[in-house]
Amino acid sequence: MSIYFISDLHLEESRPDITQAFLQFIDTIQTDAESLYILGDFFESWIGDDENTELQLIIKTKLRAFTNKGASLFFMHGNRDFLIGDVFAQETGASILPDPSIIQLNGDPVLLMHGDSLCTGDTGYMKFRATIRNPSFLEPFLKRPIEERRVTAQQLRTMSQANNQNKSSEIMDVTPEEVIHEMTKYQVQTLIHGHTHRPKVHEIEVNQQSAKRIVIGDWDKNVWYLKITDDKPAELLHYPLTQTNTAP
Repeated sequence: MSIYFISDLHLEESRPDITQAFLQFIDTIQTDAESLYILGDFFESWIGDDENTELQLIIKTKLRAFTNKGASLFFMHGNRDFLIGDVFAQETGASILPDPSIIQLNGDPVLLMHGDSLCTGDTGYMKFRATIRNPSFLEPFLKRPIEERRVTAQQLRTMSQANNQNKSSEIMDVTPEEVIHEMTKYQVQTLIHGHTHRPKVHEIEVNQQSAKRIVIGDWDKNVWYLKITDDKPAELLHYPLTQTNTAP
């Protein structure tokens, strides 16, 4: 049995190719998966558990079938879908993990994060992140009609895209010192995260010991996933998004 990690699918109606790739991915790993961890930005946007679009219903049905067959499902919020809540968890059989979280893999503690909180060099985003996650913003937002929430979410997304065009790629990547700080704080030698869309296994040093920062890629052009089986080293794998019947 294997443990799988994915992140940054950004599921939305305008990208049916990603939706289809995910449905096929679930079918392929079903018999092999002990558990699946989704580390945020699973959906391009989420304005509340009460929305229930056709896409959302398709995905929730697929995830429920996955957990009904015995696999465990864990979900961590991203910057796009941090409003996913308890209703989604109940409907899919998922457990929502706080960001960050520590899990045990092959006897060792591993730190899981979405990754956006590591981008401390992007001070504008960090302020924006704190604002939209503040209960004083969220509570009245969730009480508004769905259509109003959709408009607000689109406005925020457009604003974010415009701001990002003027930022260097280095600013939008993780801050190395913050990575070391978090791994030292939680006393781990392995960190797994997404968000940056820069898949890679980074060999680093933490507490004067060799360590790894594993970045899971987004699903724009490729299906990216991390696979861990028994005592084997973690494998960061990918295949073209349009490829079918690929065995993880």
